[in-house]
Amino acid sequence: MHNRSDQFAKSLLRDGLSVVSAAQTEVEVLAATQKIDVFSVPDPAREAERARMGLLGELAAEQSLFEPFHGTPSLRQVRRCLRKQLTWHHELERRARAAAGAVVTEQDVDASPQPAVEFPALVVISPGRPETVLDGYRCEPVQPGVYHAVPSLVMRVVVLAELPRTRATLLLRLLDSGRRFREALADLAALPDDAWEKSIAAPLLIHFRLGTDEPTTDEEDEVSAEIRAWFEEYKQTLRAEARTEGLNEGRREGRAEEAARAVLTALRVRGIAVPDAARERILAEKDPETLERWLERAVVAASVAEVLDGLS
Repeated sequence: MHNRSDQFAKSLLRDGLSVVSAAQTEVEVLAATQKIDVFSVPDPAREAERARMGLLGELAAEQSLFEPFHGTPSLRQVRRCLRKQLTWHHELERRARAAAGAVVTEQDVDASPQPAVEFPALVVISPGRPETVLDGYRCEPVQPGVYHAVPSLVMRVVVLAELPRTRATLLLRLLDSGRRFREALADLAALPDDAWEKSIAAPLLIHFRLGTDEPTTDEEDEVSAEIRAWFEEYKQTLRAEARTEGLNEGRREGRAEEAARAVLTALRVRGIAVPDAARERILAEKDPETLERWLERAVVAASVAEVLDGLS
């Protein structure tokens, strides 16, 4: 159950953040045997879309590592997340130096001029109130359910149990469990059919929580009959849409455009210039596997030529 919930949480954050940023899951931190759950880089061109996303959009306004927990994390668990944050920033600096053509060893890195690399924020998402974390890092409340640690850490703590039951917090509340999860499901079902939250969350909820014949356990909270009926109706809608070739093709094109812009965003954030010809090629690409491959390369490449296949 925990693994399924973890994968759901990562996928929901990735797909939600992809609306306004280049977001990836399982980002490998090269200098450690750790992986960032979700790393998000905001797209400046999508500020208006980010504003309508409520709390998740606010948290995505800066480069951020998102680390959702199934249970309330301990101080030790959050320290591991801070280690990821520091290691990832070090890696971003290394890539920026490589992109600039600089050769700097670990011995003289502190004495050498450093490229301007934004220090990424760490967003810890906890179902309950992590008292040892809030006390240990002197976290102060900035709004209901959201705390900021001392400024030098650039760490935000989101306590799901303390979030108000509003549409602005809905996508994050879907990461909770028990009664609060059922409330979030009811709030999701009550939204209009064309609500952006439904397009992000409903397919993932079906896939990770209801798209299985496995028997439920005591740890898996049953949703109400009304919510299950809504999901069954939603699945029927998805099947009907799949049979409509024109609509299905339009959705594929929309997904491809989002993926292409994610590639361009990753390159722009890393300071890599993209010639007009390369930009047109990226935006014209419709194959999702190709775009995914390009995005993986874009976060580590030193030039556009290293990203696009066969570009000389």
